[in-house]
Amino acid sequence: MKKLVIALGLLVFLASSCEEHRTKSARLMENYALVTIPAPDLSGITDNGKEVLNLYRFAADEADKIYWEQNFGDKAAMEALEDTDQREYALINYGPWDRIDGKPFVAGYEAKPAGACFYPKDMTAQEFDSFQDPDKRSPFTLVTRDADGSLKTVWYHDAYAGHIEKIADYLQAAADITIKPSVRDYLLKKIDGLRTDNYYESDKAWLEMTDSKMDLVIGPNETVDDALYGIKASYGAYVLLKNLDRTAELAKLTARLPEIQQLLPGDPAYHAFVPGTESDIFSCDVIYYGGYTNAGFKVIAINFPYDTKVQEELGTRTILFDNIIREKFNRTVFPVGMQLLEGEHQAHLDASAFYWEIVFREVAKGLGVKETVNGKGTVTEALGNEALLWEKAKSNVLGTWLCAREVEAHRISALIQKEDVLATFVANILRSCRFGGVDPTGQASLMVYNYLVEQGALSRHESGRYTIHYAKTWDALESLGALILKTQATGDIDTARSFAAKYAVNCPALEADKVTLELEKIPVDIRFAYER
Repeated sequence: MKKLVIALGLLVFLASSCEEHRTKSARLMENYALVTIPAPDLSGITDNGKEVLNLYRFAADEADKIYWEQNFGDKAAMEALEDTDQREYALINYGPWDRIDGKPFVAGYEAKPAGACFYPKDMTAQEFDSFQDPDKRSPFTLVTRDADGSLKTVWYHDAYAGHIEKIADYLQAAADITIKPSVRDYLLKKIDGLRTDNYYESDKAWLEMTDSKMDLVIGPNETVDDALYGIKASYGAYVLLKNLDRTAELAKLTARLPEIQQLLPGDPAYHAFVPGTESDIFSCDVIYYGGYTNAGFKVIAINFPYDTKVQEELGTRTILFDNIIREKFNRTVFPVGMQLLEGEHQAHLDASAFYWEIVFREVAKGLGVKETVNGKGTVTEALGNEALLWEKAKSNVLGTWLCAREVEAHRISALIQKEDVLATFVANILRSCRFGGVDPTGQASLMVYNYLVEQGALSRHESGRYTIHYAKTWDALESLGALILKTQATGDIDTARSFAAKYAVNCPALEADKVTLELEKIPVDIRFAYER
């Protein structure tokens, strides 16, 4: 009888432990609101075009498989998790580490390696520095160990050859059936780029492909996951459908890019880069995400390519993801603003203001300088693993500053006010601070938030709500924007590190905000289900 009581007690304990674990996993899932991406409206798309879209999606799935290998390893280990919520959360995060706080949420896993799977986990900084191979700093190589334990580099096209050949097959099939010569040219050059890790020609062909209603952005682009050196690019993919009417409206901005560059605050020498004359802005709906682009926090716009030579020759392409911008605002930005801003500011939360902020945020990515003005090489080389944080801060701060300026000058068609732009920006910063100090977007938001508070632009009351002082917010954005441009242009890594150490940190007020938003079950971000 005693043994039975003990056994029953043990079962109750195990059951309560499982319930606690399940509850924790379910609570983690609440961080991401489920958004259904409806089947796209393909009216006006030929049968060939529809098949091209299918092939794009198959290619994106292969990019997704490469990203699993880059970020974690064997996806099957996460798919085998017994807890349904924990398994789903692992698939959202592409591994056992929570992208919000960086900590493992699956038992048996230690902290995520700073270099993900791009470098040997036991590699030391001294070992990397003494490794005499110029390819080690390529965005498109892995650093691994040879049979004798020494370091060696492996090009992506060799490391992921099986997946890349499948992508190439899908793109070749799409090139064979498309009726658009510009699309065929891009796809064939992208195949060559994937097989050689040289994307110069495919980047140019992509910018010259302006007459297609559909788009596939695929390959290694973003370096967020390399927290060790900020070098290695992660594989990702977007399948897109262009909004022709809105794209025509956005096209008016393209001709003004040199003028907008000159409007930036601070010393003109720090924003002297002249974008290529073929820069353009597209408005699209996302049909499908794959790889890095689908991991954790969802991207709502891009500005590519990153190749500075191509930027100088042709410019960049900004693509706004209309459907995702709308979902982000409705499910995260607006609820956060309604919860944390004083009532007088809530009326200024505006979906159009958010959209145009994102437009100018992406425009700002192509502004400033790409090369330092004092011979330290590119901004990325000079600032190292601080470069991405400062680039994200630049685009957010100067994008908002430019947007508010354009609204005030009545150069935007939307019926919004400067206060709408600033209030919506603050709500978005408060939302993005929830990303935490391990994600560059979260770090940049923390840096901006703390600077605004220090400058007296934001006041938090005992009620937990914020008052926005609009004039001070405007001035703070201008001064911070000028500092960012100077830091990038001079490659001042000491300032970059010390400023980030002071400002890109959490604080008790934000911790209290986080608790409030969690109690209200306001999601941190969104995740996707797809209609066929």
